[in-house]
Amino acid sequence: MKNKVLLEKSITFETKSLLLMNKTLRCYKTLRPTQQARSQRQMGNSRMKLTKGKVLLAGCIAMAMSHSVLAKDIKVAIVGAMSGPVAQYGDMEFTGARQAIADINAKGGIKGDKLVGVEYDDACDPKQAVAVANKVINDGIRYVIGHLCSSSTQPASDIYEDEGVIMITPAATNADLTTRGYKMIMRTTGLDSDQGPTAAKYILETIKPKRIAVVHDKQQYGEGLARSVRDSLKKQGTEPVLFEGVTAGDKDFSTLVARLKKENVDFVYFGGYYPEMGQILRQAKQAGLTARFMGPEGVGNSSLSNIAGDASEGMLVTLPKRYDQVPANQPIVDALKAKKLDPTGPFVWTTYAALQSLTTAMERSGSQEPADLVKDLKTGKPVETVMGPLSWDEKGDLKGFEFGIFEWHADGSSTAVK
Repeated sequence: MKNKVLLEKSITFETKSLLLMNKTLRCYKTLRPTQQARSQRQMGNSRMKLTKGKVLLAGCIAMAMSHSVLAKDIKVAIVGAMSGPVAQYGDMEFTGARQAIADINAKGGIKGDKLVGVEYDDACDPKQAVAVANKVINDGIRYVIGHLCSSSTQPASDIYEDEGVIMITPAATNADLTTRGYKMIMRTTGLDSDQGPTAAKYILETIKPKRIAVVHDKQQYGEGLARSVRDSLKKQGTEPVLFEGVTAGDKDFSTLVARLKKENVDFVYFGGYYPEMGQILRQAKQAGLTARFMGPEGVGNSSLSNIAGDASEGMLVTLPKRYDQVPANQPIVDALKAKKLDPTGPFVWTTYAALQSLTTAMERSGSQEPADLVKDLKTGKPVETVMGPLSWDEKGDLKGFEFGIFEWHADGSSTAVK
């Protein structure tokens, strides 16, 4: 182990030395030929006094060394699900973060400073999220992109707020997250309170079902969405015939399906994630239930089709805009495809935009203090991102974010219908 550490230190020193030599050489080449010649003659004669040519060469070395000393790494915590039932959404988040960091650094970083992502797995578990948040603080990191699930984001955000750490979540949609008067918590996604009314409006105006059931997974994200849909339906004069919770992680939903059939339900909204939705769709089709289903972005995952098969065809889902289809984002799409990565996931783009927002605030404010960055984002001009221009209200929520309605297909693809 000791030899490995020494080797790593040696490689690091050698790399830095090569960088220093390259910077010195580039600077030296900018000298006029007469100055280069003078410097070479003077370096060959140790008894000669330091003259203008040597001063210029020494200046090149000093400039290169000063840049090496002054440039630093800016560590950003990227927190999401690497494990657990919704790890595929975490894959989207980490994919977006890695590409954004690579692109930002390729353009010079933050005034020469390099952005470094430090990745953490909270498995979308509230207890693990708290442990991760404490580790982020202990690691001395002051910027967080994450967490992913609302149920894990909220307890973690308590810690970040207390410690003065800026947190930008690219995925947590529960409205309660930003209604507690916190200053350091922001997001680059919409709210359940936006997504619910969008779904309800489409259900009533386009689908026009006769008997609606609203089901959820009893989790903060899923139940919050289900309540938003139910309340929006009620406001428009429609009372769901069923509002019921199931247990996340269950695989047998025969009791629920039997209840839906008994109530003659012809439309089901499910608030939750794709593992449960996939099972419900498959078992509903097997039982002969012909109701149409709809869910939030948590069900919009290709793995849902692996679980449900043909039963997933025609499911409706509320999703953010397909940012991979924006022409200006084509270079990023191409870069991801070249790495055999999927550019279509919504959280790829909301995460990329979160890092763009963070670094833009650093550039504009001239500060790396979290409080200054929050102030810049909430009160400054809109930030240009892969999602388009973004601006935030005082609570840290995006202004004008809109969800679209998509029809799901059995091959895991989707088509915009609104």
